[in-house]
Amino acid sequence: MDMHGYQEYKAQSINTMTQGELLLLLYDELIKRLTRAEIALQKQDFPLFEQSVIRSREILRYLDDTLDPQYPISRDLHRLYDFFSYELSRVQVGRNAKVLAEVKPRLTELRDAFRQAQKAGGV
Repeated sequence: MDMHGYQEYKAQSINTMTQGELLLLLYDELIKRLTRAEIALQKQDFPLFEQSVIRSREILRYLDDTLDPQYPISRDLHRLYDFFSYELSRVQVGRNAKVLAEVKPRLTELRDAFRQAQKAGGV
């Protein structure tokens, strides 16, 4: 397979996405990384676990950095992202599957709320 052509296709498809689609893509990637962290922790694959949690925290940081402070919801989302980042730091340091199991469904609910908002035309 021509990797250069694939990379161009991937870049083009990302460049043509709406902001709502990009947001959902980030949330989907976040949930995927958290799932990967869960599986890696169960298998005691600690390097993959660390990598997955670190990437999840980076995605949260990016989501937080891109908030527009002119909207009141941004303040609430900032608090949520801080909370989730803190919880994921606890997951990472303690290899805490219980906290991970609590955080993932909450982030999934948040993603689903954004998906509903996009379908309704609000994102």
